[in-house]
Amino acid sequence: MAKFVLAGRADDPYYAKAELLADYLQKNLPDFHIYKITQHPHDWEEWLKDVCEKNKWSHKSSPIIWRELLDRGGKGLLLGGYNEFLEHAQLYYGVTSSMTSELMKAIALENMEAHIQKELEKESLKDLVDPLQVWITSASTPACHSLIPILTSGEVFGMHTKISIALFDNEQAEDTLRHLAMDTQDLVSPVLRSVSVCTRAEEAFRQAHVVIVLDDPTTKEVYTMEECLRSRVPLCRQYGYLLEKNAHASVQVIVGGKTFVNLKTLLLMRYAPSVARNIVAVALGVEGQAKAALARKLKTSPSYIKDVIIWGNISGNCYVDLRKAKIYKYESAIWGPPHFSRPILSLVFDSEWLNREFVTTLKELTATGKQFGAMLAAHSIATTLKYWYHDSPYGEIVSLGVLSEGQFGIPEGIVFSMPVKFENRTWVVLTDLKDTEIGEQMMTRMASDLIQEKLVALGDLLHFQPYHPEHKIDNPGLTHEEEKDQVMPDEFEGSSLDM
Repeated sequence: MAKFVLAGRADDPYYAKAELLADYLQKNLPDFHIYKITQHPHDWEEWLKDVCEKNKWSHKSSPIIWRELLDRGGKGLLLGGYNEFLEHAQLYYGVTSSMTSELMKAIALENMEAHIQKELEKESLKDLVDPLQVWITSASTPACHSLIPILTSGEVFGMHTKISIALFDNEQAEDTLRHLAMDTQDLVSPVLRSVSVCTRAEEAFRQAHVVIVLDDPTTKEVYTMEECLRSRVPLCRQYGYLLEKNAHASVQVIVGGKTFVNLKTLLLMRYAPSVARNIVAVALGVEGQAKAALARKLKTSPSYIKDVIIWGNISGNCYVDLRKAKIYKYESAIWGPPHFSRPILSLVFDSEWLNREFVTTLKELTATGKQFGAMLAAHSIATTLKYWYHDSPYGEIVSLGVLSEGQFGIPEGIVFSMPVKFENRTWVVLTDLKDTEIGEQMMTRMASDLIQEKLVALGDLLHFQPYHPEHKIDNPGLTHEEEKDQVMPDEFEGSSLDM
């Protein structure tokens, strides 16, 4: 039996000519068998190099043909390229090829199209075998209930990406998780491959591609700010260890919630250093609240307002910067096409409202954690993930909590919300934005709390001292929260801290 292997670039006309000759021989000779391999042009050279190194051959072009000597243990014998194969066919079988150049090119084009279609089918099958592994921590919390329908809708990762969801929480929440898993299956989502429950810490984040960290329920009673900060360390240390041990090497970690979001993100980076670049904090909740408050004032839709920047501590002292904010489709004396926009600050004529009510509203929401209600928390996380996978809208500014490297004069080594864009499955800080300077006192106030949170949590500082400026900061270009002490959650009244 003569078994030949024919391999080549999918778009190579000489591969097409050799293929046609091989098909003719296989059809007319009972003991002649051909096995075909095509490679995308971008992959061909590397593939050919590997094959030649493995078999100790020397061959530089497409196609390559070799004979598998089955009666000698399967050892391969290099025949060569198209010319050598044609000579072999003429010498041994008395067959030649008279294919025209036009036909060669036409078949090469068909081969390329067939190769692409085959690769797409392979990717689809891969999704069936190896779907995207999505883990959700503290999965018994309300935010998870709101998040799952969005994840399974296909809006986040795409309709062609199959996902498996793992619900992770403590053993006391197992019954809740199992009911949630059943509800998830009842959604009959075409993108959901499976849903599982995990309550054993050592099994968490196995092969995880995405980890969503929600607020952790805390059962330990804490009575001081310092105890509250330090109580975050053990769980973040455990999560960091599990990410390093079990998760996929390119895992993406997104931290949401209503308390100490920046601190938890920083601790995860500390304890999972190999994936630190892929750990971010969600800031779109605060951004959404600011847009909604402005929309109510201007009697428009929040979705028409873009480029609101959140600076600083997402769940504490943060500034809402409207200097770049603009509004689209606004009904006024000046009207334009859909891409026409106007600066927000040129439309809010009530400076008293902007400096008082607007600031006070956002301050109260941040202090109580209400800006991270279940629906908003879920939507903010899902939107951030969608941007991460499919890029943020072109030209739009997105707020994201990332590790500072000194951009904008922010102290290094703290997680700080700042303007970014998402592209090519990563995020980029928009350091080239103009007119985004932050006053020294403002920066000191925001950075001071974050630095102290870090030091207290790690035991390097005994007491947390909220920053108190000697006088009010005055910068009309930057709309922000008024000076305020670090406010504990409503539950923080000497009782069980359940966040």
